[in-house]
Amino acid sequence: MTPPPGLAFSGRVTAGGSVLLGPVEMQAAAGRWTCLLGPSGTGKSTLLHCFAGLAEALTLDGRAEAQDDRPLQGRVALMAQSDGLLPWLTVQENVTLGARLRRRRPDRTRAQALLARVGLADLARRKPHALSGGQRQRAALARTLYEDRPVALLDEPFSALDVATRAQMQDLAASELRGRTVLHVTHDPAEAARLGERILVLTAAGIEEIGTDGAPPIPRAPDAGATLATTGRLTRRLLEAA
Repeated sequence: MTPPPGLAFSGRVTAGGSVLLGPVEMQAAAGRWTCLLGPSGTGKSTLLHCFAGLAEALTLDGRAEAQDDRPLQGRVALMAQSDGLLPWLTVQENVTLGARLRRRRPDRTRAQALLARVGLADLARRKPHALSGGQRQRAALARTLYEDRPVALLDEPFSALDVATRAQMQDLAASELRGRTVLHVTHDPAEAARLGERILVLTAAGIEEIGTDGAPPIPRAPDAGATLATTGRLTRRLLEAA
């Protein structure tokens, strides 16, 4: 895999005359995991959609691009808030959907291995309606990891999971996406404190970085002193922004 690019956004996004995001500037460092938090309605998901090329119905007055001056198309995997599983496909077929759409032969061995790692090996032939919300989210995570892209855009990827499963899936994602450029939207300060190599808070006033200097590598232990301290700082900042 070629070196992953950094991401850069500058400008504002509108729809029907309403401002959805900005004006704001943001960068996500190449090959690192950046967490983005902030109150609802500040445009976090809109930002991901701009990088994913899904802003056709929006007006971007500015830029959302890779910092290596190459197009992002074909280099991005997006895990949206909605799992987006197609109801007429099995779980395994949903995981390999990207390959099917590109008219390439699916790598069933890789898909089965990822389903095993997310705890869905025994459910690979089920249709999405037979899964719980958490199982559907894990299937969507497996599909995102299957894409094996240098840039991963994650929008609340663990929100439907119980505490233990969430920690396990965070560990899996950190392992599978190591060395990739990850931009991860979350509302959970503890999650950002575990996974963020860089942590940004988006408010109506702009973007503020919350320092992680001296913190151990990700994924950090949830009960480590540095993790708890960062969780506290983020929680206080989000309370101030509410």
